[in-house]
Amino acid sequence: MSTTSAAAAPTGARLGLAAIFGSTFFGLVGYFILSPLLLLRLKGADVSSTLAGLFVATGWLGIFLMTPFASSVAHRLGRRPCMWLSSVVLLLCAVLYALTSELALWFALNLASGIAMSLRWVLAEALIAEFCPPAQRGRFVGIFQTMVSATFIIGPAALVWLGAANPVTLWVVIGFNVLGLLWTLLIPPVPEATDAGSARVGLHGLVSAVVAHPIIMLAGFVGGFFETGVTSILPLYGLALGLSASAAAVLVSISGLGGVVLMVPAGMLADRFSDQIRGRHTLMVWSALAMLLATLALPWVAAQPVLAWPIVFVWGGAGGTLYMMAMTDIGSREKGITLVNSTAVLVLTYTLGGLSASGVSGALIDWSPGIAFPAVLVLVAAVGLAALWRARGRVL
Repeated sequence: MSTTSAAAAPTGARLGLAAIFGSTFFGLVGYFILSPLLLLRLKGADVSSTLAGLFVATGWLGIFLMTPFASSVAHRLGRRPCMWLSSVVLLLCAVLYALTSELALWFALNLASGIAMSLRWVLAEALIAEFCPPAQRGRFVGIFQTMVSATFIIGPAALVWLGAANPVTLWVVIGFNVLGLLWTLLIPPVPEATDAGSARVGLHGLVSAVVAHPIIMLAGFVGGFFETGVTSILPLYGLALGLSASAAAVLVSISGLGGVVLMVPAGMLADRFSDQIRGRHTLMVWSALAMLLATLALPWVAAQPVLAWPIVFVWGGAGGTLYMMAMTDIGSREKGITLVNSTAVLVLTYTLGGLSASGVSGALIDWSPGIAFPAVLVLVAAVGLAALWRARGRVL
């Protein structure tokens, strides 16, 4: 991979950053109202935790299916038009959720939303890295990821305030998607991709990036598993612990709070290391260790449900920091279509982590919330920490 970067932020960088921040904020607030809302409505309709978990996993499946082709689509259509397209699809899906209660159609809409979210996710993160000043990349990526984590809090909190049974709630989601689309339209022309004729895209580009930086991609997987995959299933875990529906939904907010508190300081700290590659690696190791220690306390949550709050706080903060450091590392090495491609690989591994967690956690909670569920989470955290520790001192 290239290790060069632009000497300064490109023309229109401030407007570009503002537009991406605004569109992402409103889009994700709507998403994090919608996701637990649909999950709670499924449970209210006596759908099993296993089927509800598969519903969550369907959205991740859409992200996973689209991500390998994000760089190819962006190369063909352009990065800015792809952002517009994804926002339109997300808005249409939100409208259709409000107009139907057919379970099969909900699964199809969740898949389509995942596909659109994948394209938007990859391009938003790549463009943040493209627009931000190189010397402050850690700070800006940290601020962006903190804002993303804040939506973990704001969305579920808004759901609690509006009420899961309130028919107006879905229309509020639609309103947030409209605002997200309007902000997306403000994105200025993107700097020309000078590597458009030489960058490897599609599956060949993905394989090259994974082979070049396997530890970074593993960090993305572990971050996705804990920050988003496990978080998406927290309402089910809260219900299994005997919490009310509102308290179970707030667990998602506590996870997001961890990211809000930790990621900006972590990004600023990463910028201060004289050897930034080694510094990012050190922060990744500490993040993985924190996740493992928090997860080891999980077997005691059934007897002391109050322990769930600090545990999910650490999952959100450490998982988000792990992913943020990986994203900052990619952004420091690449630009243009190659940056989109490398971001797609990281998002793919993050998505695979989220898909794995949401796909199996519902069944594990049904089967053995006190033993099997914690054991799988401990295994993932331990593997991530071991791999990062073994890679110390090497370029990731």
